Amino acid sequence: MQPSSNRRTFPWLLFTLSALSAIGFFFIPAFIIRPFTYQSPKGLALAMALRQHAPWGSLAAAISCLAIALVLWGASNKWRKAVLVLAMLLVVFSTVMSRLNYFEWMFHPIDGQQFESPSASKLGNAEMILAVRFGSDARAYPIREMAYHHILNDVVAGVPIAVTY
Repeated sequence: MQPSSNRRTFPWLLFTLSALSAIGFFFIPAFIIRPFTYQSPKGLALAMALRQHAPWGSLAAAISCLAIALVLWGASNKWRKAVLVLAMLLVVFSTVMSRLNYFEWMFHPIDGQQFESPSASKLGNAEMILAVRFGSDARAYPIREMAYHHILNDVVAGVPIAVTY
């Protein structure tokens, strides 16, 4: 490879790696931690580690991307400029999203729960439930609903509780 070719490809390689880092800080945890999907212990550990470092890591990668994009801009044709703009949009989106608690959007608590009598419920015989009893007051929460929301605020026998799964 010629030295001038290296000078042209190296900034693009750095830009690509920085962009993938910034985007990965948001998308990898969001992909791993989803409702109704298997989450391995190693996958969850990776997702939580990335999530913990995402605000600063994505910001550093975004700043790097912006600096490299400015260097590449002048020597780029219109298609490469379009790639730079699209990549920077994804990088900025990922950097902003890594600062938000988007898991709250996916796993929001149920505040207005509705209860049915045991005879009116449509639970299958093999369906699992979480059960709570205080004195003579009892509640049952279907796992299929709890697996999506992960938390439910309720009052059982006058005691406020937070049911979580």
